[in-house]
Amino acid sequence: MSLTEKLLRGAPARPLITHYDDAADTRVELSVATMRNWAAKTANWLVEELDVTPGDRVAVLLPAHWQTAAVLLGAWWCGAEVVTSGPSPVAFVPPGGTAPDADVVAVASLDPMGRDLRGNVPAGALDYLADARLFGDDFLALTPVPGDTPCFMGTPVDAVLSAAAARAETLGLTPESRVLSTLDWPTGVMDGLITVLAAGASLVQVTNADPAKLDKHREAERTTDVLT
Repeated sequence: MSLTEKLLRGAPARPLITHYDDAADTRVELSVATMRNWAAKTANWLVEELDVTPGDRVAVLLPAHWQTAAVLLGAWWCGAEVVTSGPSPVAFVPPGGTAPDADVVAVASLDPMGRDLRGNVPAGALDYLADARLFGDDFLALTPVPGDTPCFMGTPVDAVLSAAAARAETLGLTPESRVLSTLDWPTGVMDGLITVLAAGASLVQVTNADPAKLDKHREAERTTDVLT
């Protein structure tokens, strides 16, 4: 079973990721079902359009954002290994970003409401949201992803899950936890995303965090834990 299937097993209607961007003054909430749909669209696009197969490297060079979560979960679902450097068949970058070692560069708009680049696509690049949204909301892998398949920076699926479970226990996270995190990605992905989801908890991710607003976010979201 892929890492994504292990991380998205909660009740479909339950809030999974609530994303704040304090610089843009935006808030978006995604349920388990919505996040699963975006992950499936991403996985289908990677497999059907870009020929990604289990074990292929996918570079994710994006900040903490709900779109980044969709990219990560989609890549893991189809068995890809997420990396942050080095040669790769596919790389996801923010607007203005580059990935010279990638065969294909996909630009994620990072628009809070999921708008695509609306035609403003750099020459030779792909518009991730515009392309991926056309694919199916369910992903059916042709073969299961073995537990020894590298999925994150060389670490295989089973080892990532074991580390996440141990870390969740250390942090005291449970399915009832609602975790506010200001950790940036990719450096904070293990604690700030994988561990939270592995515990069955929900995540309130704050990007470009304004310290003056954090108490307000905690109160509004009724968070139980903080990762900074």
